[in-house]
Amino acid sequence: MTQVTNTVRFVLDGRIVEAQGERRTTTVLDYLREELHRTGTKEGCAEGDCGACVVMVGELNAAGTGVDYVATNACIQLLPSLDGKSVKTVESLKKADGTLHPVQEEMIKCHGSQCGFCTPGIVMSLVNLVQVLPMPNRQQITDSLSGNLCRCTGYKPIIDSATKACAKPEALKLDDSADVPLLKEIQRASVPTLSLDGDIIVQPVVRTRKGNEFVSPATLAEVADYLVKNPTTTLLAGSTEIGLQVNKQFSRPDHIMYLGNVKELRQVTETASAWRIGAAVSLTQVEALVAQAYPDFTEVLRRFGSPPIRSTATLAGNIANGSPIGDTMPCLMALGASLVLRRGDKTRKVLLDNFYTGMKKNVMEPGEFIEAIELPKPVAGQVFRAHKVSKRFEQDISATCAAISYTLQGGKLSGVKLAYNGLAPSPCRALKLEAVLEGRVPTDVKASDLDAAIATSFTARDGLRATWAYRALVARNLVLEFIEEQKEVA
Repeated sequence: MTQVTNTVRFVLDGRIVEAQGERRTTTVLDYLREELHRTGTKEGCAEGDCGACVVMVGELNAAGTGVDYVATNACIQLLPSLDGKSVKTVESLKKADGTLHPVQEEMIKCHGSQCGFCTPGIVMSLVNLVQVLPMPNRQQITDSLSGNLCRCTGYKPIIDSATKACAKPEALKLDDSADVPLLKEIQRASVPTLSLDGDIIVQPVVRTRKGNEFVSPATLAEVADYLVKNPTTTLLAGSTEIGLQVNKQFSRPDHIMYLGNVKELRQVTETASAWRIGAAVSLTQVEALVAQAYPDFTEVLRRFGSPPIRSTATLAGNIANGSPIGDTMPCLMALGASLVLRRGDKTRKVLLDNFYTGMKKNVMEPGEFIEAIELPKPVAGQVFRAHKVSKRFEQDISATCAAISYTLQGGKLSGVKLAYNGLAPSPCRALKLEAVLEGRVPTDVKASDLDAAIATSFTARDGLRATWAYRALVARNLVLEFIEEQKEVA
């Protein structure tokens, strides 16, 4: 970054783009279309649902020899978050000699496009997929397209085009050799700027004449220092919530802090008994982390949102947002997760069970933030089950999501932890239902006892996603499903 010059620098197809004088809430999509005239990238929904705006955002790999890409919804990503990174749009795929990418060629041959509005986003999702999986199976192809809506063709010719494109593996990889030295040139500082007195100075990427700013610190110390001085700062990670507020509510936060460049917050460490997941670790990374230990949690994460959403959204962001229908929280509560909260140089640990005090309210003090999530590893004999119920299988908000953890001791349920979203103002443990289950043989658990516990635990509310009668019935039936036919593990 060029210090305090209000310049966002990123690499686009072998050249450095310097975006000067743009608002701190300008979206990547708007800048690409309106300033760079990259109109292949489309706006369909402006909320990260339709996928017409998908681009690839890249960072130098750990060795500094290539670029690691993630598919990203440009409509909800804020331009200053690109500082020090690279971008590929659908226009980037055409080679100098006019040759198209194999995915584009096969989309034409297989008639995978009709009106064409969604096609650039579909192509970019598939091209991003084959950068890391040159021979994807059908499930991986359909999962990569779960965030791309097409109302014309149906998906068969699109899936066929992806499969046939992979017959040319040598042509799938993008040539980013020209981008690597440029990314090194604009690479953001990895250490904080200090005043002559040794105080931390967090240099803004964008600052207005009124003193409003967008900052992108590199260290945890900078984050903590800035938030103590500016406690009302809006924290930005995946932009899956802030981007909506900017586009739909015309929100213009005074101070925005992007956490995506803080190395300490992007790390996962582990002990014999738990993982420590940094606040900027993406849901895609968490999905891979827990795949073997908690496959039901992985499935909930897979249905959380599309790959472009999961690649940028974070576990800590979902928790801090505190939506009543947040999908990760029931799983984390059932597994006994705790949060590491930090303010300045002081930290404290809070069980996620005790974090929420009401709808979108929590125990964090001004200037305090989530530094990490501590997730226990499974113990011998532990059973973990979770399931999300929604009107659509993918890309939809929960009617409810339930998760349970327990062991069987002598054929009886023990150590039961059960949590839901969608039943209360915030995700929560269901203590009365746990009491019904604890110490009981699974076959002795009665639906009527669960119904009674649900009725006394929650206030009946109809909602946009489901009536209370439906939610209560599903909440009971999920418990019965979770404990059915479980046998004691020696």
